Amino acid sequence: MLLGLQLNELGQTMIAGAPLLEWLKAIGVWAALSVVFIVVQRVLASRIEALAARTRTNIDNVIANVLRQTRAYFLVGLAFYAAVAIVQLPRPVVQWGGRIAFVLLLLQLIRWGSGLITFYVERYRQQKLEEDPAAVTSMQALGFIGRLVLWTIVLLVALDNFGVDITALIASVGIAGVAIGLAVQNILGDLFASLSIVLDKPFVVGDFIIIDNYMGTVEHIGLKSTRIRSLTGEQLVFSNSDLLNSRIRNYKRMRERRIVFTVGVIYQTPKEKLEKIPQIIREIIEAQENVRFDRAHFKEFGPSSLNFEVVYWVLDPDYTLYMNIQQAINLALFERFQQEGIEFAYPTQTLFVYPMKPVEVAAPQDANGQAQA
Repeated sequence: MLLGLQLNELGQTMIAGAPLLEWLKAIGVWAALSVVFIVVQRVLASRIEALAARTRTNIDNVIANVLRQTRAYFLVGLAFYAAVAIVQLPRPVVQWGGRIAFVLLLLQLIRWGSGLITFYVERYRQQKLEEDPAAVTSMQALGFIGRLVLWTIVLLVALDNFGVDITALIASVGIAGVAIGLAVQNILGDLFASLSIVLDKPFVVGDFIIIDNYMGTVEHIGLKSTRIRSLTGEQLVFSNSDLLNSRIRNYKRMRERRIVFTVGVIYQTPKEKLEKIPQIIREIIEAQENVRFDRAHFKEFGPSSLNFEVVYWVLDPDYTLYMNIQQAINLALFERFQQEGIEFAYPTQTLFVYPMKPVEVAAPQDANGQAQA
């Protein structure tokens, strides 16, 4: 009898338009659902993480990351909205419960999005750290931009859900964004140029490149500038936007090296020996390793030599290998020309002197036009 009176009193006590007994029921359902949601999340996370450790696919890793990033406050808020809806509390309570659950959902979406961005950036870092550390730095910057965009979108959606006019807000932010963009346009230009270098990869760290009259090995690709170590030892720093606007020659990606050189012999060389020179050069070049002969021709009559143009390919881009091959070719040419009696030309001038006839000088004349003795 006493218990019935107490329940009757609880049923008559009103809180926020609902009997206290209904509130107690909602709290009980809320607590039960919270425990169920949290337990299910923990069990599923541990099971899928164990499965991901045994497989090489990325899908289970992504699912495990999503479950691991699911926070208890989101599950508790979801349980609260479900409880007030199940118990059928007054409509304003259900609406506020929905808004609270929506805000918690947005926060959870931020956690999920940030977790996925971190997961892929970390995965990319592990894959590219040794071969392209600059790309890792830029990808981390790209991840930061992704998180910033995610936070912005979630904030606008949350404000719109609470009745804030986001159209005027976006317009104001847009005007401020234009002003800020004009103030930092050079920095933003270098930033996007850095992302372009990372994504398009015209060069990577370790490549030997030439920009205009500067050359060197790429040491670092940063968010604003790229640093190059020149052949003479100093470090060259280029802004990324200026670098992409320049003509870049990347020698690291050279597959073969085309070599052109000229050999000059003296004008006194007989015609028979001139005809033998292209074959001699061809034999010498084809005797070398990692070389493909192209051509050798009597090209021109120079100011002090008869010039032969030679073209061949080194099948490896290594510069030291090319110099070793060219040295061997030069020594072999020197030896063969000595054997054949062919002389190399060097800058000379020949002065031809012709005897001139004596000039007759007229004898002086007097006032009458008579020649004086």
